[in-house]
Amino acid sequence: MQGPEVLVPITAFLCLGATFILRGPLGKAWADRIAGRTGPDDAEVQSLRADVEDLRARLGETEERLDFAERLLSNQRDAEQLPRSGKGS
Repeated sequence: MQGPEVLVPITAFLCLGATFILRGPLGKAWADRIAGRTGPDDAEVQSLRADVEDLRARLGETEERLDFAERLLSNQRDAEQLPRSGKGS
C-alpha cells in the first residue's frame, strides 16, 4: 500500500485519536481555557494568600527565636573558653 490509498487509514486513525483526546480531560481543560473559566475562584486565592502571609509571619518569628538561641549558645561557649584570672595575676 503506497500512494493515496495510505492516506485514508492514516487520516481515520488521526481523527479517531484526536476525538478521544479532545473528549478527555485535556479537551475539557482547553474548552475551559477558551471559555475563560480558568483557575480557582477569587475567594480561594485570597484565602491561600492569607495563609501564605500567616506562614511568612510565623517563619519570621521562628527565625528570630533561632537567632536568639544561637547567640545565647555562642555567648555561653565564649564564656567557657575565656581563661579565668588567677590570684597571682
